[in-house]
This record gives sequence, C-alpha cells and structure tokens, in this order.
Amino acid sequence: MAEIVRMPKMSDTMVEGVIAKWHKKVGDTVKSGELMAEIETDKATMDYESFNTGTVLYLGAKEGEAVKINDVLAVVGNKGEDYAALLASAQSAASTGGKAEQLKVAAPAPTASATASSAPAPTAAAIDTSGIKAEIVQMPKMSDTMTDGVIAAWHKKVGDAVKSGELLAEVETDKATMEYESYNNGTLLYIGAKVKESVPVNGVLAIIGEKNADWQTLLKAFQSKGAVAAKPTAEPVQQSNGSAPAVSGAASSTEHSGNGRLKASPLAKKMAKDLGYDIAKIHGSGESGRVTKSDVENFKPSAAQPSGAVKSAGPVALPQVVGKESFEEIAVSQMRKTIARRLAESKFSAPHFYVTMEINMDKAIEARKSMNEISPVKISFNDMVIKAVAAAIRQNPDVNVSWLGDKMRKNHHINIGVAVAVKDGLVVPVVRFADNKSLSHIAIEVKELAQKAHDKKLQPSEWEGSTFTISNLGMFGVEDFTAIINPPDACILAIGGIKETAIVKNGQLVPGSVMKVTLSCDHRAVDGAVGAAFLKTLKGLLEDPVRILI
Repeated sequence: MAEIVRMPKMSDTMVEGVIAKWHKKVGDTVKSGELMAEIETDKATMDYESFNTGTVLYLGAKEGEAVKINDVLAVVGNKGEDYAALLASAQSAASTGGKAEQLKVAAPAPTASATASSAPAPTAAAIDTSGIKAEIVQMPKMSDTMTDGVIAAWHKKVGDAVKSGELLAEVETDKATMEYESYNNGTLLYIGAKVKESVPVNGVLAIIGEKNADWQTLLKAFQSKGAVAAKPTAEPVQQSNGSAPAVSGAASSTEHSGNGRLKASPLAKKMAKDLGYDIAKIHGSGESGRVTKSDVENFKPSAAQPSGAVKSAGPVALPQVVGKESFEEIAVSQMRKTIARRLAESKFSAPHFYVTMEINMDKAIEARKSMNEISPVKISFNDMVIKAVAAAIRQNPDVNVSWLGDKMRKNHHINIGVAVAVKDGLVVPVVRFADNKSLSHIAIEVKELAQKAHDKKLQPSEWEGSTFTISNLGMFGVEDFTAIINPPDACILAIGGIKETAIVKNGQLVPGSVMKVTLSCDHRAVDGAVGAAFLKTLKGLLEDPVRILI
C-alpha cells in the first residue's frame, strides 16, 4: 500500500530542506534503512534513510529544490500502484505555499529550462525555449534564515566544462561558507554574479548547457515570468577604481587639448587639488590621455614640484597640509545579517531589564590555582563561571525558561550557550547538561567547541538547544557591560574582567579581586526578584568555589 514520505524536521530552526542528492529514482526498490536522499538543512547536509519498504512511485522535488517540513518528499508503495488520490489528498491538506508542480500528480517534475519557459508574466509575450539545450541553476536556500547568498569564490569560469558533482562555487550564507556542487553536465555559459556579489534565493546563479546554446533567450524567459531578476548579461561599464563615471565629451578631458583645455575627470581634479598636485604634470592613462582617479593616487611628485603651498597676501604663508580622505565599504556577511536581524528582534520585542552584582573572586583565584596543579587540562575562570552558572540555575530553575509567544517553556535540563567571537561575527556553541559535568570536562569541551567555531566546523547539535547564555568579555579588559538576550532564551549573563581594587572586609579596607556580572532578563518570562535571587546564588558559589563541586 502506498505511503506518503514527508520532509522531516532535522534541526530546531529548520523550516525546509533542499534536496542535495537523490540516491533513489522513480521505479527503484527501496528498503527500510537504505539511504534515500541527502538533504541540506540550514545547518548541514544530512543523510535521510528510508523508513519504508517498496517501490519509489513519486519524488516531490528535484535535486537543488526545497521541500517544506511535512510537505511531500516522496511516495513509496507497490510497483504500478495508483497513488494519485493519496497524493492529491496529502497536498490538499498541506499548508499553502507548496510547490506548484507537486499538484500535477501524473506529470514528472519539470526541468529548470521548462520552468523558465512556462507561465510568463501576463504583460510579457511567451518566449519559446523548448529547443534550448541549457538549464538555469538557481541559488538554493541553504538555511532557514537565508535570503541571499554571497559568492565567495567561483571554481569555474564561463566556457569551462562542468560535470555533475564538480565544485562549481563557494557560497557564503548567514551560517557558514558552503561548497556548491554542480548537478548539471555541460558548459558554463553564464555566471549570475561576480565574487563578493550576492544572489537572492531562487535567483540565477548560473546557466549550464551545450556550448553555443542560446542562454540569453533562456535568461530572458526566466526573467519575464516574474522570477527574481538575474544579473544583466552585459558587463557594466567599468569605472576607474569605483569612482563616478567620467563625464563624456570635451568636459571630461584631461590632457592639454588644442584649445588649452585640460582633460581630467571631476573626481581627479578634486583629488589633485586636495593633495596640492599640479594636475597638468600628471600623466593620464585614460582615453585620450584623460587623468583618472588612479592616476592621481599613483602620482609621485618630484622634489622640484611645488608642494602646493598656499599663497598668502600677508607676511606669513601657512604650509599646505596634504592628506587624503578615504574609506572602505565592506559587504555585510550573511552571518552578520542574521546577527543584526535576530538581535534587533530580541532587543525591540523582548522587554529587557538588567541586574548587576559584584563578586569577590579571591577564593576563586586560589581555587583555580590549586585545581590547575592536578587538572589534566587548564581550567579558566570562564570554565568556573559556566559550572557555577549551571549550579545556580539548578537552585533557581525559574531563569531556565524560554518565551514562545503564547506559552512559556520551563526547561528541566541545563544547556549553557557560550558566545564565541569569530571572524564574521558571533556563534554560540552549547555545553549540554553542564550541571552534570566536571570542571575539567567543561574546559576540554569549551576549547574544542571554540576551535570548531573558528574553523566553521560546528555541527547542528553543537549550536542548537541552549537554555541560558553566557557572554564573557573579561579577557579584553572590559569591566562590565550588558548583553542582548539570545532568543528563545530568557536570560544572558555578561561577564566582566577581574579587577584588583580596595574592598571592605571585616570592617577593614583591604585589597581584593572583584568581578562584575550583569544578568539581562526578558521581563515577559523572568521577574526582577527571580533574576536577583539567581545572581545571589551565583555570587555565593563563586565566592566559595568548593560549593560548586557539591
């Protein structure tokens, strides 16, 4: 009897999966436990093993296409079985927004070229692409939060032969830089974006097909049906070093022309003036000897050339201060875009309040020194804080909650997220069941997770599922700060550095080591008294560290 195979949820943030590779095709026999497909989630590419035994009757998507969670991934049943009614019933019950081609029960999944030629916009004439032996490669959705991908590197150039499985490009998503392998065979006819440029999800990444195929018509058809606009087929007019385009005609000249006019772009003239250069002495490399921005930047005035001293009518002439205004515009990485979006949502939707406390770390310093004499791995203050936080949560479980909108989740397990700074932003690997682990275990695990984060090798199970987060800037000399809550957690603890200062002890002013901590709480889930009670417990544990081990 035929059964619907639905897209499983393979990570806590996954909303859809992209078919990276099918290991079975329609008509193949599949057994329970056999590898059926490779599915790309927002975190990683994972193997999907079949839970069904029978014949593959239908596949819900082609390789490179996305299937939403619980939508139809495949149909498995008896060979020759009529599955049309079952599939139609499953699709009618599914949420809106599914693939239009899935509604065509008896029809095979269309090719990209067929998709490009079908359903043109009402205002555009239909374009016949039936004879074009080429396919449009669309930007896949590589994570649930991805809206576009930035081309980190191309491993093929226009005119190169491409085989299925070969590395075509490296695409930077909001999570990591991922390799994109081609699912097509043929010649690379068109590239939709240059390195460091972005392509929206489902936009044109490339076109692959037979050499000399009419890819321009295929691209035009794709654009005319209302798809995301691709890059123009013609390269834009290159401007010198990113400057404004030179003004055409006599007004854009730079060298001396017959009428004594100097040919130079307006930007080059302004730069030369600001730098105190005589633009007439600068050799122009542009058209007809036009002086460009780069000519001014590369110009080295001779010692004989006046430095551009300001002429003054008075007895004193001020020297010309030579300088150059400059700046650099940096494309925002996918990770940075996601950090901006998620933390903005947290900051402006969750009502934050903050509780700060000073902790005397004298005994913690002594305890750490003693522990490191026998520990198999060096224990840091951060490791001690993680262990103490986990122990304090166990005594104050009301801070170990998640706000879910119409309900609140009270977590009985303690998973501590540890914010780690990486090149492109911030990731939060998770120390699971931290209250049950020894300090040396935590120390080893945190070091391994931090290294994986820097190498972009974290797996989904290593960054998902935190119930409480810690952010430590003490190693940078920061005394205290406030952190933005990492949703869906309701609390995040900001750790400052340990500072030597004068403290009052037994009525006497004595030197001591103090660390400031600030707890940020989501007031929808955690009240002030709850946050204060947690910090009081944490303070007691760190000021008498032997209690952590009990």
